[in-house]
Amino acid sequence: MGKHVIITVGRQFGSGGKQIAMAIGEKLGIKVYDNEILSEAARMSGFSKDIFETRDEKRRLWGIGYPSGLNDTDLFRMQSDVIRDIASREDAIFLGRAADYVLRDMDCLDVFVWAPMEVRKNNVCAREGIAPDEAESYIFKKDRKRAEFYNFFTFGHWGKASGYDLCIDSSILGIEGTADFIIEFGRRCGKIL
Repeated sequence: MGKHVIITVGRQFGSGGKQIAMAIGEKLGIKVYDNEILSEAARMSGFSKDIFETRDEKRRLWGIGYPSGLNDTDLFRMQSDVIRDIASREDAIFLGRAADYVLRDMDCLDVFVWAPMEVRKNNVCAREGIAPDEAESYIFKKDRKRAEFYNFFTFGHWGKASGYDLCIDSSILGIEGTADFIIEFGRRCGKIL
């Protein structure tokens, strides 16, 4: 088994992290895994994909509403198994889902994408067609859920620079420029060949 290029991308909502991951994937010819993780976890577990989608990057301590007492820890474990399986077989880019933590014992390039609030608000307003005040509230809600999910399952701190190889403000270089910078950084540190 050879060494695979594995990139994990955590991101603030509205920062363009998903678009950057897709651009990196296109430039390197590597598949980006986002919702595909949920589909594969559902397939492997035999549970409905709806269960995984409803609880995606959220946390609840009790199994209320889940079949057979299934809880968020079970769902996280199943998603983690999928992430580890994919990373052991092929080059991959993982978007969110605490993949940096799940793959902490593998040689990965762990990136966190952020941007100033005004930039994020503008991105969300354009993408969702909502007013700036509504966009800001939506951003806080999404980021809070991501942080709660990450912090609960990893015992770490979502978005804290010391947990990543690279934290980058996507507003400085834009989507393509940020993707190029991440690729160059990965090559220089030997994590992208």
